[in-house]
Amino acid sequence: MKLIVLLISLVTGVDEIAAPGVPGPLCVFGPKAVVVVSGGYGKQLEAPVVAAAPLGKGRVVAFGHGGYFGQDTRAIADTGKLLQACVAWAGRGKSVIAYRVKGFPAWDGGAIPTGTGVIVMDAHGLEDKVRYAAVDEFVRGGGGLVTASLGWGWLQVNPGKDLLTDHAGNRFLKRAGIVWSDGYLKRTSPKGYAVRADLAPQLHAYAAAFGDKINAQSVSTLTTAIRAIPADDTLLLPQLRAALEGVPVEQLREVRAKNGLARVALALQIHEANQLPPEKVRAHPWAKRFPGKAPGELVTQSVAIDTSIPRWHSTGLYARAGTVVTITVPEAAANAGLAVRIGAHSDRLWQKAAWQRAPEISRRWKLAAGKTDVASAFGGLIYIEVPKRAKPATYDVTIGPALPAPLYIHGTTTLDDWKSIRKRSAPWAELGSDRLIITVPSRVIREMDDPRPVMEFWNRVLDASADLAARPRKRASPERFVVDKQISVGYMHSGYPLMAHLDAAAWLPNPETARKGNWGLFHEIGHNHQHRDWTFQGTTEVTVNLFTLYAYETVCKADHARANLYGEHRKKTIRAYLERGAKFEEWSSKPFLALLMYMQLQEAFGWDTFQNVFRDYRGLAANERPKTEEQKRDQWMVRFSRKVGKNLGPFFEAWGVPTSAASRASLADLPAWMPPDWPRTD
Repeated sequence: MKLIVLLISLVTGVDEIAAPGVPGPLCVFGPKAVVVVSGGYGKQLEAPVVAAAPLGKGRVVAFGHGGYFGQDTRAIADTGKLLQACVAWAGRGKSVIAYRVKGFPAWDGGAIPTGTGVIVMDAHGLEDKVRYAAVDEFVRGGGGLVTASLGWGWLQVNPGKDLLTDHAGNRFLKRAGIVWSDGYLKRTSPKGYAVRADLAPQLHAYAAAFGDKINAQSVSTLTTAIRAIPADDTLLLPQLRAALEGVPVEQLREVRAKNGLARVALALQIHEANQLPPEKVRAHPWAKRFPGKAPGELVTQSVAIDTSIPRWHSTGLYARAGTVVTITVPEAAANAGLAVRIGAHSDRLWQKAAWQRAPEISRRWKLAAGKTDVASAFGGLIYIEVPKRAKPATYDVTIGPALPAPLYIHGTTTLDDWKSIRKRSAPWAELGSDRLIITVPSRVIREMDDPRPVMEFWNRVLDASADLAARPRKRASPERFVVDKQISVGYMHSGYPLMAHLDAAAWLPNPETARKGNWGLFHEIGHNHQHRDWTFQGTTEVTVNLFTLYAYETVCKADHARANLYGEHRKKTIRAYLERGAKFEEWSSKPFLALLMYMQLQEAFGWDTFQNVFRDYRGLAANERPKTEEQKRDQWMVRFSRKVGKNLGPFFEAWGVPTSAASRASLADLPAWMPPDWPRTD
């Protein structure tokens, strides 16, 4: 009853709050914690975005994005009203101070003034040990804390760290039964999230586990909670373990949403395997299916790691599932920040409706000087990770026992050596250069006599992308393309590594197929070369295809397969768009329509112009970079116009792409330009 009263007191008069950026979910599992607001999560599911709980004698409230404290966000819908209600409840109506949050009385992080009731601060402010101790004492003694963070965002800027144990806010709030977890939330209302008092009880992990019935929402909540709750939890995990004993998982070929108990059981199995000491880890039954069986004789080898090259270093070794692997690092590398990763397949599938493989099979451990034992329940290729900006050095790292894996390094591996290397027994292989490393099943390359042509092709594609982006061809580290049985989003996706489904294994290492071009592969590589300064709203899936087109033209020496971007079909498409009123909402929602505008610029002014404009953007000082969507559109029009000596204002207006009157006026000294074949609509 007290929790219901608390919820009602916070949301009374609050109908909708903002969604700054892409908020992430909270996991709420404490017996006295309450979900205040939820957001969309996966397909027709929800997860908490605001939660509250007592902690000691004090009170805490957590938001799923630091942007909730921004003054602009607080002005959207009822966001400010909810924040004020949370501040009043947490501080019991006493005075408020804030650490680096505008709009509240400032706190410098030192001694907390007498009479203060509540502190408002981003959870990152707790990273300072002295400040953490001060806030901890304050809250346990009866004070309040209103805080915010973003789980997935923190993981992006803290690669290799653990969200539960390394995130200062989670260390603080886990005692209240609230933690930030990984994942993305979808909007449930036009401005962000609808607020209601009748939230599904299954949004709370304990209710999800021991409520009246198991449904899709309770399964989603529990699989999130299992990954987020501390390993030493005594409230939920032991009871879950007992309740799930005997639930069949091994015989299922995939786990669908309808297999609710199996999904929770598999999540718990993965979680518990990841908590075990290496000597107790056993191969998970699903490991044989993917990444696959790993027969053969185990070896121990030394690998030279050049720390001037950051990110993953391929070792040509494979960890067998459930086998302890010892990594020996020299004393000289004690402070180099090295880590070991088992598994190239780093995509997490927790939000997918069906799991065709285990949803998380890649693991990472920090390496200390001397020996470090590691083991994975699923196995995989072994990598040594090097942090960015590491002090340049070369260290010999010894790894074993492990399976030798096929590894070709362009320019280093001889063809004679390759004939034996390709026969190595590990189920996964890699073909690499200083531009790109391709990870495919070993069966794909067993009969490959000469990997040079395919790597030379992909080197040209990567160089072309760098050329267009006006970036150096020499990269700090090579890109990676990994094929997987199932990926987290889309048919392919960009990132590190770039990901594709298993059918791409037939194209990536095949020089004949590669030379014909592949829109999807070129497209995803292009995403890794885009820049936010010249990619405004609605063009993320548009400017990326400049790289696709450029690769087709300069590397494949051919037009691509999309004939609808050329000739009469293009004219008809543009004419129909103009007749519908040339609305930016349509332009920005149809990537191949918007691409036609960029193609007209390229055909009139050449690829060199794009390269020169991109080069100008790369050289901008921080105060010159566009900050808003309007500034991005204005700068793109003005910079391109100045580069070609033509006023593109009429061209942008004709396409319906909005720009400011001031930016258009700034081009009045240039002759107006329109494409010579611009269709007539009269």
